[in-house]
Parts: sequence; structure tokens; C-alpha cells
Amino acid sequence: MTDVGFWHGRSGLAVPALLAAFVTYLLVGVLTMEVPEGTDFPGPRFFPIILITAGYLLAALLVLHYLRHPEPVEVGEGEGRWRTFTDWRAVAWCVGGFLVFALTIELLGWIIAAAVLFWCVARGIGSARPLFDASLALLVSSVIYLAFAQGLGLNLPAGFLGGM
Repeated sequence: MTDVGFWHGRSGLAVPALLAAFVTYLLVGVLTMEVPEGTDFPGPRFFPIILITAGYLLAALLVLHYLRHPEPVEVGEGEGRWRTFTDWRAVAWCVGGFLVFALTIELLGWIIAAAVLFWCVARGIGSARPLFDASLALLVSSVIYLAFAQGLGLNLPAGFLGGM
């Protein structure tokens, strides 16, 4: 066996690096956010700080995992190149779901647009229970809407359901 170096099997370190970069972007946004004096607890920084903490913790755990357990890399026989596989169908479902979410959130509202996004991602990662996924998606998006719109007083788009 040849000495392949430290980075062999550790390409997964790109994921926690991207996650840490995104979380740092969120942190800068939270730190530069203007919060009015006398804002009651929990305030507009509370939930972002929880997500930032969880993001940094997850990135650190991923780094630790890839350092301790490098991924085995297989080379095809006589090919001289790495064998890889990308599930473009899954990518299409997830990206398509996000595009539908982004383009229709004002029209459909948070509850339905987020449910469509959830359903598309579930479909993309291989779920074979579309009715269950749609039901669960509506439940989760409704709970999120209630938590943020009613519990925190944030304005999430209601869409055509807002007039009911």
C-alpha cells in the first residue's frame, strides 16, 4: 500500500467548511442586526443564535468524524480514475422543490409552499410514501407557521389562505 497523504479519503471536510462559512455569514448578520432598545426576551436574535450554535457544533462534529474515520476511496480496476456517482434525480427534486418554494411563497403562502418543498425533498431522497409525506409536510409547515407567526409575531406570507 502506498502512502497517500493526509487528505486521502477526507474530501468530506468540504461540507463542514461550507457549513461553517454559511454559519459565519449568519453570525455577522446577527451581530450587525439593529435591535430596538427595550426589546423583550427572546428577541429577534434568540433563534438565530440557537441555529448558529447548532451549526458550529455540527461542523465541529463533522470535522472530528472525517479526521477520525476517513472515507474509503475505491479506484476502478485499470481505469486510473475515481468512480463516483451523483443522483441527478434527487438533485433535480430538491432544487426544483426549492425553486417552486421561492417562486410561489407569496402566492401560496408559507404553509403550502413549505409543504411542497418538504414533499419534494422527501421524494428526492427516496421516500415512496407520497400521501404520508404530504400529510407530514402540511403538519410540519403549519406548526412552523404557528410558532413563528403567532408565537413570535413574525410575518410569514399567508398567501391565498390569508383571507380565510
